[in-house]
Amino acid sequence: MLVLALDSSATASVALARVHGSEAGASFEILARYESEDTRSHAEVMGPYAQAVLQDAGVRGEDLDAILTGTGPGPFTGLRAGIVTARALGFAWSVPVYGMMSLTALAERAVSGAVAGEAGGDTARDTPGDTAGEENVERAFAFAEGAELVEDAELVEDAELLVLSDARRREVYSARYRVNAEGYSLVDGPNVCPASEILPGEGPSYAYGYGAGLYAETLEEHGWTIVDSAREVHPHAEYLVAAAARLGVENLSEDTSAQYLRDSDAKVPAAMLARQQKQAAQAAAQAAAQKES
Repeated sequence: MLVLALDSSATASVALARVHGSEAGASFEILARYESEDTRSHAEVMGPYAQAVLQDAGVRGEDLDAILTGTGPGPFTGLRAGIVTARALGFAWSVPVYGMMSLTALAERAVSGAVAGEAGGDTARDTPGDTAGEENVERAFAFAEGAELVEDAELVEDAELLVLSDARRREVYSARYRVNAEGYSLVDGPNVCPASEILPGEGPSYAYGYGAGLYAETLEEHGWTIVDSAREVHPHAEYLVAAAARLGVENLSEDTSAQYLRDSDAKVPAAMLARQQKQAAQAAAQAAAQKES
């Protein structure tokens, strides 16, 4: 089955894959993929990237079996661009649209190692026309094969995996997972808070993703082990496909609601101004009351 995946929770990325079955644990093959390194150009590139992967693979939109979109957490404008694009394409082509938390893509990469370029392909970065091509390989998911968390490529079962992306305002988006024989399971999240507030458990605890790289010193002080190879890693549409293949496309959620977790940056100054005005009015009223008395 053909699956088009989009994610705009951090960078903008699109991937087209052939998943060999809708059941859990299916293998898959990436046909084409694109990613922009710019975290602020989502609206401009999501549509063109979707068209490009279809064109490169010789696939029509009507041929798709499913569209998968990352639902965040992420910034308002950027996250909305990917979700709206996915919904619009699904409506136009009469293709079902599914949603998945974008941070799941980081957990999938950490556990399976199924990432763009690791099997010899090059990820297209803001360069329409540059795709994975013949270098794409079919990847079946096997626990501990190609895993990145430890150097000997063997994950410690029951380890705690914290995946993080940049939330700006000196905060991170995060989710906790527990590594198990099936791969991983969500323990907590998504959340948004300063990295200094995230404490590890008693067992092996790994921090993974771009957010971990940003606040590595703080996290290490708390006892987290930073996965150095993932300090620059963002959620990617290809990793969403990987997670969907593990879970089973037939088991995906149709909920594509965005997970914003907090007010937009545009609302924050307005809220601060309103609070300041309220405080000023209260102070003026108190001063007037004291003067009258």
